[in-house]
Amino acid sequence: MEMTLGKRLRVTIFGESHGKGVGVLIQGIPAGITIDETIIAKKLSKRRPGRELASARKEADICDIKSGTYNSKTTGYPVLLWIKNQDIKSKDYSFLPEIPRPGHADLPSHIRSKGNADLRGGGSHSGRLTAPLVAAAGLIHNLRIELGFEVFSQVCTIGNLNANPILINEEELIRTKAMKLTNCNDKKVAEQMYDLIKSTSKLGDSIGSSVEVAISGLPIGIGEPWFDGLEPALARALMAIPAARAIEFGEGIKVVNMRGSEHNDSWKDENGDPRLSLDADGALGGFSTGAPLRIKVHFKPPSSISKTQTTLNISSGSQEELVVSGRHDPVIGPRAAPVVQAVCELVIADLILRK
Repeated sequence: MEMTLGKRLRVTIFGESHGKGVGVLIQGIPAGITIDETIIAKKLSKRRPGRELASARKEADICDIKSGTYNSKTTGYPVLLWIKNQDIKSKDYSFLPEIPRPGHADLPSHIRSKGNADLRGGGSHSGRLTAPLVAAAGLIHNLRIELGFEVFSQVCTIGNLNANPILINEEELIRTKAMKLTNCNDKKVAEQMYDLIKSTSKLGDSIGSSVEVAISGLPIGIGEPWFDGLEPALARALMAIPAARAIEFGEGIKVVNMRGSEHNDSWKDENGDPRLSLDADGALGGFSTGAPLRIKVHFKPPSSISKTQTTLNISSGSQEELVVSGRHDPVIGPRAAPVVQAVCELVIADLILRK
């Protein structure tokens, strides 16, 4: 089985949650791109576990560049990044595979692999494998700058709490503790989100969340026809992030209540350069329009909760109660925000390089 994203810039992730580590092979990155390892580390720190409101698993997430660079620049050959797993407690999953967890891929993976899958911590389905995606986005940081686009992200919804929309080219914010922990730029709502996550976690439960993205700096015409169009390519990649359940572009599901006269945007000419407004659709026919592209990704509540649940014992064939112990996130959004941003950066870089 291959876990690869992109065609011109090919990103292949590998590893397991409780294996020796996780990694990514990046192919197609041009030679001569300067690598800034501090950027990789900074991006990884935003999704790292082991802090408040997140899984208590303590991983340093130090990225080791194994190949494809020389004198801090890419050589044009494949780049291999490796992140070692350092804090594994596999005994928390001793009930597997006999008692598959509700909401997880344990049973389908067990059956598909004929009993050979590593199910501990989700195995290769785990959110642990999003760390290499974030590292890959850090690797292409300077390439992204050369390609001329930017991606902004924040947690916009947790439960019934909704933040103000993300701003493009927003001035550097003075971030409070709650803003840092929730990855939400709305100070007031971030405080409410913090309290909601804490209270939900104390109940032994979890809660759903959404991440929004704004992409700016795309020239007109980025994307491929039909199945590799701007939205389809992004949707395919973003929906692969563990726990993602829905995605919206632009006005999203609100368009069902709109008329064409409301939704359509008019082109105008600015010194011989066709333009749409900043509120226009960022993609038409799978091609970028030059307007910002806005996306929302919705995540289900994490499936591993400490409340008692009922599931199947595949050895006995009967249902029984299960309490999932271990270290788990009470909400996905705060750690998913940098992952969503990273995936968008990788997909768009690939599409621009293909053009």
